[in-house]
Amino acid sequence: MPDLKQSFTGLYLLILTSLGTVSVHAAVPADPINVIAAPVVQEAVADRVEALGTLRANEVVALTVNVAEMVSAVKFEGGQRVKKGQVLVEMENRQEKALLREAQFTVDEALSQLNRFRAVAKRGDASQSLLDEKQRDYDVSRARLEAIDARLQDRIVMAPFDGVVGLRNVSRGAYLAPGDIITTVIDDSKMKLDFSVPSVYLLSIRPRVSIVATSRAFPERQFTGLIEVVDNLIDPVSRSVTVRAVLSNEDGSLKPGLLMEVELLTRERDAMIVPEEALFQQSKDHFVFVIVEAESGLTVEKRQVKIGSRWLGKVEILSGLSIGDKVVTDGTLKVKSGDAVTLSAHLFGEDER
Repeated sequence: MPDLKQSFTGLYLLILTSLGTVSVHAAVPADPINVIAAPVVQEAVADRVEALGTLRANEVVALTVNVAEMVSAVKFEGGQRVKKGQVLVEMENRQEKALLREAQFTVDEALSQLNRFRAVAKRGDASQSLLDEKQRDYDVSRARLEAIDARLQDRIVMAPFDGVVGLRNVSRGAYLAPGDIITTVIDDSKMKLDFSVPSVYLLSIRPRVSIVATSRAFPERQFTGLIEVVDNLIDPVSRSVTVRAVLSNEDGSLKPGLLMEVELLTRERDAMIVPEEALFQQSKDHFVFVIVEAESGLTVEKRQVKIGSRWLGKVEILSGLSIGDKVVTDGTLKVKSGDAVTLSAHLFGEDER
């Protein structure tokens, strides 16, 4: 009978244990959980803005004429570099040159008459009204000379600035009418790069901010420049603003119309950084597990944090942590606040263990 009683007692305890009523291991402490952690560090960071932009020449003009006349000389070739004031095209101007010489003779004669009457007027032998008439004749002849010279200059096409000409669209003997395009001239000493960025970066994007631009046409090169101006209008559809930067182009490799990939850094600052895998989210809040040194050993503490920008594998912490804190990066699903933990020996350097 005693053996039967002991059997029933053992069976009863087994049933209670399976139902969770009695814990036979309650007094046995749990083993520390092995986790991997990383320190909270301070790094110089910035928000990276990426965009696509189109190159424009610093200056560009399509050369044409404002008179109808035949071309007498073409003094450039397509793709040639030219200087400001260099003559590119001359149009038939023999008649204007003849009229200019005639007008010059008239001016010389009017000036001679004016000087003679001035001398006579000083002796009192000529009236003031006659002197005024000679002065008027001289002024009129000068005005006619300037008008003819202007018509002559209209028949000479010159480069408006230093640059490079495009395709030559005329030949000697061709008849040009107002509006006919002779060629284009661009100033490619520097290039304007227009691109759009979201308006949320409006306060960070300002003149003199540096940018880096790349193109598939030059896979091994990076072009640096500075923002020159930010447009005063925001697109109501895309909620973006157009920005213009200026790139140096001393070797002339960049061409107008080239598509460029733009990258610029805004809000440069020193920030607290943790690995992205240390962060976990509950509802709308973000948390991390912080390693805490207790008398009994290492434990973890669940702590709410406020985050800022994110980068590949990194998160900016705005509040909730301090530089030097250690946060769990591997094992966040295995621990809860207050659990004892051990750190992997390979995680920290010798000075951080």
